Amino acid sequence: MNNTKLVALTRILMSGILAFGISTTVVAQESSYSYGTVWEAHGIRILPGQFENYMDHLAGSWKDVYEFAKKEGHVVDYHVLANNHAREGEPDLILVVEYKDYIKTAEYEAFQKKIEEMMSTNERKSDKEFGERETMRKTLSSSQYQELDLK
Repeated sequence: MNNTKLVALTRILMSGILAFGISTTVVAQESSYSYGTVWEAHGIRILPGQFENYMDHLAGSWKDVYEFAKKEGHVVDYHVLANNHAREGEPDLILVVEYKDYIKTAEYEAFQKKIEEMMSTNERKSDKEFGERETMRKTLSSSQYQELDLK
């Protein structure tokens, strides 16, 4: 083998070894973040003349459900945020709920039964009440996010 071919082969082998070393180093490094809590945000447009009625609902049964969820360990916190300068098509309120983690279906169903007992309701009645709130507000958007905690 002539000298030029030997140098070229050596460079190729060294490049491969170096690339392999770098890739295993990257894989071995720990991520710069970890998964945190889960957040839901609901954009709500309040219909004309219904702001106080809707706030009464939020301060009543809506708050009761999330306080109960906090005690049960599913919810970390919740917030009602006012959009002080809502433009056309934007919500008046943002309802934000921070969950400890995603919930499994079986856990959700068991938790839902506890809420129904606490509120003296059932799925049909809750669904009807949800529809009746359409006279007060319109849900414009719903989003779900997961916090990434930087290390």
